[in-house]
Amino acid sequence: MAPPKELELSRRDVMIAAAATAAAASAPVAAGAQTATAASRAPTMAAVAMTVNGQAKRLDVDTRTTLLDVLRERLEMTGTKKGCDHGQCGACTVIVDGRRMNSCLSLAVMHEGSEITTIEGFGSPDNLHPMQAAFVKHDGYQCGYCTPGQICSAVSVLEEIKAGIPSHVSADLTAAFEPTADEIRERMSGNICRCGAYSNIVDAMTEVAGRRA
Repeated sequence: MAPPKELELSRRDVMIAAAATAAAASAPVAAGAQTATAASRAPTMAAVAMTVNGQAKRLDVDTRTTLLDVLRERLEMTGTKKGCDHGQCGACTVIVDGRRMNSCLSLAVMHEGSEITTIEGFGSPDNLHPMQAAFVKHDGYQCGYCTPGQICSAVSVLEEIKAGIPSHVSADLTAAFEPTADEIRERMSGNICRCGAYSNIVDAMTEVAGRRA
């Protein structure tokens, strides 16, 4: 017996109905997923207080923001340079709680209460820090881009030697460490100078350390 006229459905009609049903069913899920994605992309803010070059700073930061970006973009201390942004060149070196650090590899929210020194905290054109003056005297910079990080590291290196912290080339761990060229070169190896002013930097550091350059 032939089916009633009103019950006859073409294959095309069935496909259209199925697609419409699927779209209706998935619409709330898709909308929910979009809302969840947007929520997950929203920045999480946190308050952080730190002392930078002797001045107290308090600011709200995206928890994903590096210390380098906070220094340069929020506090406008652009002396600290962004080089490789992967902790390989040392251009972003600053001193945090007495230890040198690649600021591109550290999140700002990790430094609640920290004491941070950037190149701006060392001296001024009219009153240079001894390490800055030595870099000028020995031409320890050329293009100057890496110089802020070099000077932060150089000051810390001499403090590390004075504090008796060994390096990879320290031959006798029981003896007092000396700021020899080998010690300086090894300890400064994380700071890359593309101009190749390394020998002049060693001379500058040696002079500040009180040895003959």
